Amino acid sequence: MSSTSPKQNDTAQNNKIDSFLDQELRPTTWDEYVGQKNTKDNLNILLKAAKQRAHPPEHLLFYGPPGLGKTTLAYLIAHHTNSQIKTTSGPAIEKVGDIASILTNLNPGDILFIDEVHRLNKSIEEVLYPAMESGSLNIIIGKGPSARTLQLELPPFTLIAATTRISMISSPLRSRFSGGIYKLEFYSEEEIEKILERSAKILGIKIDKDAAKEIAKRSRQTPRTANYLLRRCRDYAQVHGLDLDEETVEKTLSMLQIDKIGLTRADLTILKTIIEKFGGGPVGLNTLATALSEETGTLEEFNEPYLIQLGFIERTQRGRVATELGYKHLGIEPPADLQKKLI
Repeated sequence: MSSTSPKQNDTAQNNKIDSFLDQELRPTTWDEYVGQKNTKDNLNILLKAAKQRAHPPEHLLFYGPPGLGKTTLAYLIAHHTNSQIKTTSGPAIEKVGDIASILTNLNPGDILFIDEVHRLNKSIEEVLYPAMESGSLNIIIGKGPSARTLQLELPPFTLIAATTRISMISSPLRSRFSGGIYKLEFYSEEEIEKILERSAKILGIKIDKDAAKEIAKRSRQTPRTANYLLRRCRDYAQVHGLDLDEETVEKTLSMLQIDKIGLTRADLTILKTIIEKFGGGPVGLNTLATALSEETGTLEEFNEPYLIQLGFIERTQRGRVATELGYKHLGIEPPADLQKKLI
Protein backbone atom coordinates (compact mmCIF):
# COMPACT_ATOMS: atom_id res chain seq x y z
CA MET A 1 0.00 0.00 0.00
CA SER A 2 1.40 3.39 -0.97
CA SER A 3 1.48 6.19 1.55
CA THR A 4 1.42 9.95 1.03
CA SER A 5 3.45 12.33 3.16
CA PRO A 6 1.87 15.41 4.78
CA LYS A 7 4.02 17.58 2.51
CA GLN A 8 2.66 15.83 -0.61
CA ASN A 9 -0.89 16.23 0.70
CA ASP A 10 -0.29 19.97 1.26
CA THR A 11 1.14 20.37 -2.26
CA ALA A 12 -1.81 18.56 -3.84
CA GLN A 13 -4.25 20.66 -1.81
CA ASN A 14 -2.50 23.90 -2.86
CA ASN A 15 -2.65 22.85 -6.53
CA LYS A 16 -6.40 22.20 -6.17
CA ILE A 17 -6.88 25.61 -4.57
CA ASP A 18 -4.91 27.38 -7.36
CA SER A 19 -6.93 25.49 -9.98
CA PHE A 20 -10.17 26.50 -8.24
CA LEU A 21 -9.08 30.15 -8.11
CA ASP A 22 -8.20 30.11 -11.83
CA GLN A 23 -11.68 28.77 -12.63
CA GLU A 24 -13.29 31.31 -10.30
CA LEU A 25 -11.54 34.15 -12.15
CA ARG A 26 -12.52 32.78 -15.58
CA PRO A 27 -14.95 35.10 -17.47
CA THR A 28 -18.43 33.72 -18.18
CA THR A 29 -19.60 36.38 -20.68
CA TRP A 30 -18.03 38.02 -23.72
CA ASP A 31 -18.14 41.41 -22.00
CA GLU A 32 -16.04 40.07 -19.12
CA TYR A 33 -13.43 38.64 -21.49
CA VAL A 34 -10.91 41.45 -21.96
CA GLY A 35 -8.76 41.70 -25.09
CA GLN A 36 -8.46 39.51 -28.22
CA LYS A 37 -11.05 41.72 -29.97
CA ASN A 38 -10.54 40.33 -33.47
CA THR A 39 -10.87 36.73 -32.28
CA LYS A 40 -13.96 37.56 -30.21
CA ASP A 41 -15.63 39.34 -33.12
CA ASN A 42 -15.05 36.37 -35.44
CA LEU A 43 -16.24 33.86 -32.86
CA ASN A 44 -19.39 35.87 -32.18
CA ILE A 45 -20.36 35.68 -35.86
CA LEU A 46 -19.56 31.96 -36.02
CA LEU A 47 -21.55 31.13 -32.88
CA LYS A 48 -24.57 33.23 -33.86
CA ALA A 49 -24.66 31.64 -37.32
CA ALA A 50 -24.41 28.13 -35.83
CA LYS A 51 -27.21 28.93 -33.41
CA GLN A 52 -29.48 30.18 -36.22
CA ARG A 53 -28.87 26.93 -38.13
CA ALA A 54 -29.45 24.91 -34.93
CA HIS A 55 -26.06 23.23 -35.46
CA PRO A 56 -23.09 22.89 -33.08
CA PRO A 57 -20.26 25.35 -33.86
CA GLU A 58 -17.60 24.10 -36.25
CA HIS A 59 -14.28 22.80 -34.94
CA LEU A 60 -11.87 25.47 -33.63
CA LEU A 61 -8.15 25.70 -32.96
CA PHE A 62 -6.57 28.33 -30.67
CA TYR A 63 -2.82 28.84 -30.53
CA GLY A 64 -0.38 31.14 -28.80
CA PRO A 65 1.91 31.31 -25.75
CA PRO A 66 0.69 29.89 -22.41
CA GLY A 67 -1.64 31.94 -20.22
CA LEU A 68 -3.36 34.05 -22.90
CA GLY A 69 -6.84 32.57 -22.47
CA LYS A 70 -7.16 29.60 -24.84
CA THR A 71 -8.85 27.39 -22.23
CA THR A 72 -10.96 30.32 -21.06
CA LEU A 73 -12.28 30.81 -24.59
CA ALA A 74 -13.28 27.13 -24.78
CA TYR A 75 -15.25 27.40 -21.54
CA LEU A 76 -16.77 30.70 -22.65
CA ILE A 77 -17.99 29.12 -25.90
CA ALA A 78 -19.50 26.22 -23.94
CA HIS A 79 -21.26 28.67 -21.62
CA HIS A 80 -22.49 30.78 -24.55
CA THR A 81 -23.92 27.75 -26.39
CA ASN A 82 -25.30 26.08 -23.22
CA SER A 83 -23.18 23.02 -24.01
CA GLN A 84 -21.45 20.49 -21.79
CA ILE A 85 -17.67 20.68 -22.10
CA LYS A 86 -15.43 17.65 -21.65
CA THR A 87 -11.73 18.36 -21.30
CA THR A 88 -8.60 16.34 -21.86
CA SER A 89 -5.07 16.91 -23.16
CA GLY A 90 -2.80 15.46 -25.81
CA PRO A 91 -0.47 13.65 -23.37
CA ALA A 92 -3.45 12.09 -21.53
CA ILE A 93 -4.67 10.31 -24.68
CA GLU A 94 -2.17 7.47 -24.95
CA LYS A 95 -4.06 4.85 -26.97
CA VAL A 96 -6.61 4.79 -29.78
CA GLY A 97 -9.02 3.23 -27.29
CA ASP A 98 -8.77 6.35 -25.12
CA ILE A 99 -9.98 8.74 -27.83
CA ALA A 100 -12.59 6.20 -29.00
CA SER A 101 -13.99 6.03 -25.46
CA ILE A 102 -14.11 9.82 -25.17
CA LEU A 103 -15.83 10.29 -28.54
CA THR A 104 -18.46 7.57 -28.03
CA ASN A 105 -19.44 9.06 -24.67
CA LEU A 106 -20.21 12.49 -26.10
CA ASN A 107 -23.80 13.71 -26.20
CA PRO A 108 -25.28 15.75 -29.08
CA GLY A 109 -23.99 19.33 -28.95
CA ASP A 110 -21.14 18.58 -26.50
CA ILE A 111 -17.81 20.37 -26.74
CA LEU A 112 -14.63 18.33 -26.53
CA PHE A 113 -11.65 20.46 -25.50
CA ILE A 114 -8.16 19.03 -26.10
CA ASP A 115 -5.31 21.05 -24.63
CA GLU A 116 -1.73 20.59 -25.91
CA VAL A 117 -3.19 18.99 -29.03
CA HIS A 118 0.26 19.05 -30.68
CA ARG A 119 1.24 16.15 -28.40
CA LEU A 120 -1.26 13.71 -29.90
CA ASN A 121 0.40 10.79 -31.64
CA LYS A 122 -0.24 9.95 -35.31
CA SER A 123 -2.53 6.97 -34.76
CA ILE A 124 -4.87 9.06 -32.59
CA GLU A 125 -4.86 11.90 -35.12
CA GLU A 126 -6.02 9.42 -37.80
CA VAL A 127 -9.00 8.46 -35.63
CA LEU A 128 -9.91 12.14 -35.30
CA TYR A 129 -9.96 12.80 -39.07
CA PRO A 130 -13.26 11.01 -39.86
CA ALA A 131 -14.70 12.03 -36.47
CA MET A 132 -14.19 15.70 -37.29
CA GLU A 133 -15.01 15.50 -40.97
CA SER A 134 -17.97 13.13 -41.21
CA GLY A 135 -18.94 12.46 -37.60
CA SER A 136 -17.97 8.80 -37.70
CA LEU A 137 -15.56 6.60 -35.78
CA ASN A 138 -13.78 3.76 -37.56
CA ILE A 139 -12.75 0.91 -35.27
CA ILE A 140 -10.65 -2.03 -36.50
CA ILE A 141 -11.79 -5.34 -34.99
CA GLY A 142 -9.44 -8.31 -35.08
CA LYS A 143 -5.99 -8.69 -36.61
CA GLY A 144 -4.48 -9.95 -39.82
CA PRO A 145 -6.62 -11.21 -42.74
CA SER A 146 -9.72 -11.51 -40.54
CA ALA A 147 -9.60 -7.87 -39.40
CA ARG A 148 -12.61 -5.74 -40.31
CA THR A 149 -13.59 -2.12 -39.84
CA LEU A 150 -16.64 -1.15 -37.82
CA GLN A 151 -18.01 2.34 -38.43
CA LEU A 152 -19.85 4.05 -35.58
CA GLU A 153 -21.86 7.21 -36.07
CA LEU A 154 -21.04 9.95 -33.54
CA PRO A 155 -23.43 12.61 -32.24
CA PRO A 156 -22.84 16.15 -33.57
CA PHE A 157 -20.08 17.73 -31.46
CA THR A 158 -17.53 20.55 -31.53
CA LEU A 159 -13.83 19.91 -31.07
CA ILE A 160 -11.93 22.87 -29.63
CA ALA A 161 -8.18 22.40 -29.45
CA ALA A 162 -5.42 24.54 -27.98
CA THR A 163 -1.70 24.51 -28.58
CA THR A 164 1.43 26.52 -27.89
CA ARG A 165 3.25 24.82 -30.81
CA ILE A 166 1.08 25.05 -33.93
CA SER A 167 4.01 24.07 -36.16
CA MET A 168 3.99 20.60 -34.54
CA ILE A 169 0.38 19.91 -35.62
CA SER A 170 0.20 17.99 -38.89
CA SER A 171 -1.33 19.69 -41.93
CA PRO A 172 -4.17 17.12 -42.26
CA LEU A 173 -5.29 17.80 -38.68
CA ARG A 174 -4.98 21.58 -39.04
CA SER A 175 -7.08 21.55 -42.20
CA ARG A 176 -10.00 19.91 -40.39
CA PHE A 177 -10.59 22.85 -38.04
CA SER A 178 -13.33 24.17 -40.30
CA GLY A 179 -14.41 26.88 -37.86
CA GLY A 180 -11.04 28.56 -38.06
CA ILE A 181 -7.57 28.76 -36.54
CA TYR A 182 -7.12 31.72 -34.20
CA LYS A 183 -3.90 33.15 -32.82
CA LEU A 184 -4.15 34.77 -29.39
CA GLU A 185 -2.04 37.90 -28.99
CA PHE A 186 -0.26 39.33 -25.97
CA TYR A 187 -2.25 41.87 -23.95
CA SER A 188 -1.63 45.58 -23.53
CA GLU A 189 -0.94 47.00 -20.06
CA GLU A 190 -4.35 48.73 -20.12
CA GLU A 191 -6.08 45.40 -20.81
CA ILE A 192 -4.13 43.70 -18.03
CA GLU A 193 -5.18 46.48 -15.62
CA LYS A 194 -8.84 45.83 -16.46
CA ILE A 195 -8.34 42.11 -15.82
CA LEU A 196 -6.67 42.85 -12.48
CA GLU A 197 -9.52 45.14 -11.42
CA ARG A 198 -12.06 42.42 -12.17
CA SER A 199 -9.97 39.71 -10.43
CA ALA A 200 -9.51 41.91 -7.35
CA LYS A 201 -13.29 42.36 -7.03
CA ILE A 202 -13.89 38.60 -7.31
CA LEU A 203 -11.19 37.83 -4.72
CA GLY A 204 -12.41 40.60 -2.40
CA ILE A 205 -9.13 42.52 -2.65
CA LYS A 206 -8.91 46.29 -2.34
CA ILE A 207 -6.14 47.43 -4.68
CA ASP A 208 -5.30 50.98 -5.70
CA LYS A 209 -4.77 52.03 -9.32
CA ASP A 210 -1.00 52.56 -9.03
CA ALA A 211 -0.57 49.06 -7.58
CA ALA A 212 -2.59 47.52 -10.43
CA LYS A 213 -0.52 49.48 -12.95
CA GLU A 214 2.74 48.22 -11.40
CA ILE A 215 1.57 44.58 -11.50
CA ALA A 216 0.44 45.05 -15.12
CA LYS A 217 3.93 46.31 -16.09
CA ARG A 218 5.50 43.11 -14.76
CA SER A 219 2.90 40.58 -15.89
CA ARG A 220 4.63 39.69 -19.20
CA GLN A 221 1.44 40.88 -20.96
CA THR A 222 -0.23 37.64 -19.84
CA PRO A 223 -3.44 37.41 -17.76
CA ARG A 224 -2.42 34.20 -16.00
CA THR A 225 0.82 35.80 -14.79
CA ALA A 226 -1.04 38.96 -13.75
CA ASN A 227 -3.52 36.98 -11.64
CA TYR A 228 -0.68 34.97 -10.08
CA LEU A 229 1.17 38.16 -9.10
CA LEU A 230 -2.03 39.68 -7.73
CA ARG A 231 -2.54 36.70 -5.42
CA ARG A 232 1.08 36.82 -4.21
CA CYS A 233 0.82 40.56 -3.50
CA ARG A 234 -2.41 39.91 -1.60
CA ASP A 235 -0.63 37.27 0.50
CA TYR A 236 2.26 39.61 1.32
CA ALA A 237 -0.12 42.43 2.29
CA GLN A 238 -2.21 40.08 4.43
CA VAL A 239 0.74 38.56 6.31
CA HIS A 240 2.36 41.93 6.99
CA GLY A 241 -0.88 43.80 7.70
CA LEU A 242 -0.34 46.25 4.83
CA ASP A 243 -2.58 47.94 2.28
CA LEU A 244 -2.25 46.60 -1.26
CA ASP A 245 -0.61 49.72 -2.67
CA GLU A 246 2.32 50.36 -5.01
CA GLU A 247 4.89 50.04 -2.22
CA THR A 248 3.54 46.64 -1.19
CA VAL A 249 3.64 45.48 -4.81
CA GLU A 250 7.27 46.64 -5.08
CA LYS A 251 8.25 44.68 -1.96
CA THR A 252 6.40 41.54 -3.07
CA LEU A 253 7.81 41.46 -6.58
CA SER A 254 11.28 42.25 -5.30
CA MET A 255 10.99 39.18 -3.05
CA LEU A 256 9.85 37.14 -6.06
CA GLN A 257 12.89 38.48 -8.00
CA ILE A 258 10.77 39.95 -10.79
CA ASP A 259 12.25 43.12 -12.26
CA LYS A 260 10.56 46.29 -13.55
CA ILE A 261 9.61 44.82 -16.92
CA GLY A 262 8.61 41.36 -15.70
CA LEU A 263 11.86 39.47 -16.22
CA THR A 264 12.42 36.70 -13.70
CA ARG A 265 15.73 35.55 -12.30
CA ALA A 266 15.64 32.68 -14.85
CA ASP A 267 15.16 35.12 -17.76
CA LEU A 268 18.07 37.28 -16.63
CA THR A 269 20.24 34.18 -16.17
CA ILE A 270 19.54 33.16 -19.77
CA LEU A 271 20.48 36.60 -21.04
CA LYS A 272 23.64 36.73 -18.90
CA THR A 273 24.65 33.22 -19.99
CA ILE A 274 24.38 34.09 -23.69
CA ILE A 275 26.45 37.25 -23.16
CA GLU A 276 29.01 36.13 -20.59
CA LYS A 277 29.54 32.44 -21.40
CA PHE A 278 29.00 32.50 -25.15
CA GLY A 279 30.18 36.00 -26.06
CA GLY A 280 26.69 37.19 -26.90
CA GLY A 281 26.03 34.26 -29.21
CA PRO A 282 25.14 32.72 -31.50
CA VAL A 283 24.54 29.67 -29.30
CA GLY A 284 22.37 26.65 -30.08
CA LEU A 285 19.30 25.88 -28.00
CA ASN A 286 20.60 22.50 -26.80
CA THR A 287 23.94 24.00 -25.77
CA LEU A 288 22.21 26.84 -23.94
CA ALA A 289 19.85 24.43 -22.17
CA THR A 290 22.79 22.26 -21.07
CA ALA A 291 24.68 25.28 -19.74
CA LEU A 292 21.61 26.29 -17.72
CA SER A 293 20.68 22.74 -16.62
CA GLU A 294 17.24 23.40 -18.07
CA GLU A 295 14.86 21.65 -20.47
CA THR A 296 14.88 22.95 -24.05
CA GLY A 297 11.07 23.00 -24.02
CA THR A 298 11.00 25.32 -20.99
CA LEU A 299 13.37 27.77 -22.64
CA GLU A 300 11.58 27.69 -25.99
CA GLU A 301 8.00 27.87 -24.71
CA PHE A 302 8.23 29.95 -21.53
CA ASN A 303 11.35 32.12 -21.40
CA GLU A 304 12.25 32.86 -25.01
CA PRO A 305 8.92 34.30 -26.31
CA TYR A 306 8.99 37.20 -23.85
CA LEU A 307 12.72 37.86 -24.29
CA ILE A 308 12.25 37.90 -28.07
CA GLN A 309 9.17 40.10 -27.80
CA LEU A 310 11.17 42.61 -25.74
CA GLY A 311 13.88 42.47 -28.40
CA PHE A 312 16.53 41.22 -25.95
CA ILE A 313 17.47 38.10 -27.93
CA GLU A 314 17.01 36.96 -31.51
CA ARG A 315 16.81 33.53 -33.10
CA THR A 316 19.20 33.26 -36.04
CA GLN A 317 20.06 30.33 -38.30
CA ARG A 318 23.17 29.71 -36.19
CA GLY A 319 21.50 30.04 -32.78
CA ARG A 320 20.40 32.56 -30.13
CA VAL A 321 22.03 35.99 -30.07
CA ALA A 322 21.75 38.75 -27.47
CA THR A 323 20.72 42.11 -28.98
CA GLU A 324 21.80 45.64 -28.19
CA LEU A 325 18.69 46.09 -26.03
CA GLY A 326 19.59 42.94 -24.09
CA TYR A 327 23.11 44.22 -23.39
CA LYS A 328 21.78 47.63 -22.28
CA HIS A 329 19.22 46.06 -19.92
CA LEU A 330 22.09 44.36 -18.08
CA GLY A 331 24.20 47.51 -18.19
CA ILE A 332 26.80 45.92 -20.48
CA GLU A 333 28.38 47.64 -23.48
CA PRO A 334 27.44 45.75 -26.69
CA PRO A 335 30.36 44.53 -28.87
CA ALA A 336 31.29 46.35 -32.08
CA ASP A 337 30.56 43.28 -34.25
CA LEU A 338 27.03 42.71 -32.87
CA GLN A 339 25.27 43.40 -36.19
CA LYS A 340 27.30 40.64 -37.91
CA LYS A 341 26.12 38.13 -35.31
CA LEU A 342 22.46 39.00 -35.94
CA ILE A 343 22.71 38.13 -39.65
